[in-house]
Amino acid sequence: MTDRTASLERRTRETFIQVAVDLDGSGDADVSTGLGFLDHMVTALSRHSRIDIELKCEGDLHIDDHHTVEDCALALGDALRLAAGERRGIRRFGHAYAPLDEALARAVVDLSGRPWAGVDIGFKREKLGDVSTENLTHFLESMAVAARLTLHVDVLKGENDHHRIEAAFKAVAIALRTALAPDGTHDIPSTKGVLL
Repeated sequence: MTDRTASLERRTRETFIQVAVDLDGSGDADVSTGLGFLDHMVTALSRHSRIDIELKCEGDLHIDDHHTVEDCALALGDALRLAAGERRGIRRFGHAYAPLDEALARAVVDLSGRPWAGVDIGFKREKLGDVSTENLTHFLESMAVAARLTLHVDVLKGENDHHRIEAAFKAVAIALRTALAPDGTHDIPSTKGVLL
């Protein structure tokens, strides 16, 4: 399997982002977005997917958290897409359940090349730390679209919103790890012959 790494910069009037990923890493994360809770979630994503992630963002946090969260997701998704390349010799599909105390989340991933996301967390609070909960849902949706993958995430139970979203990120991470794993072939796992 070829080198599965990517790095890029994303600059807008609202954010400046630098991101690098190694799909065959060990789960090392170096994340600094200016939003502590987002850093925590991306670090969990890195650790449990075993994808090394470096993510730095300077955003317009004097306005709110939306642009930073969305643009970090788009940049990370772009890097994942680039690192996966043709998606040759991978399992393509992955699913996982992840608990965190009373919370239980399920994630299903298809590295299909067709961007779509359905994310149902069921938040009760408006914010977790310094991030609006609606933007945490939006992060997963935006990352999936930019990575050109299909993602389904459902939190099946749980009372604590921190537990609910962290279980969701961990389930996504484990599902990604499975989907990106080598399958022992050099084939593109599609009847179309492409996954782009």
